[in-house]
Amino acid sequence: MAKVVGSIVSTQKDDALVGKKLMIVQPINSDQKNVRHEEVAIDTVGAGIGEYVLIARGAGARIADIGDQPGKKSVSDCSIIGIIDRFDN
Repeated sequence: MAKVVGSIVSTQKDDALVGKKLMIVQPINSDQKNVRHEEVAIDTVGAGIGEYVLIARGAGARIADIGDQPGKKSVSDCSIIGIIDRFDN
């Protein structure tokens, strides 16, 4: 889980990132407290700044980024895969 805290604009990037929305996310725990450090994630769901999101890392992030497009490549190691509506503790 993470909170979207900003966005990235990059004019020079790998071709696999062209047309992708890059967001700065702050990972959080179940108490919505910051853990670790901020990182950049490819937004696959249209999240906005201030929203809490679900993120995937590693192979899961790459699969989420390319979806059902065989032969496409992904350079992502972190992808936003869902928007959190609420926390029920």
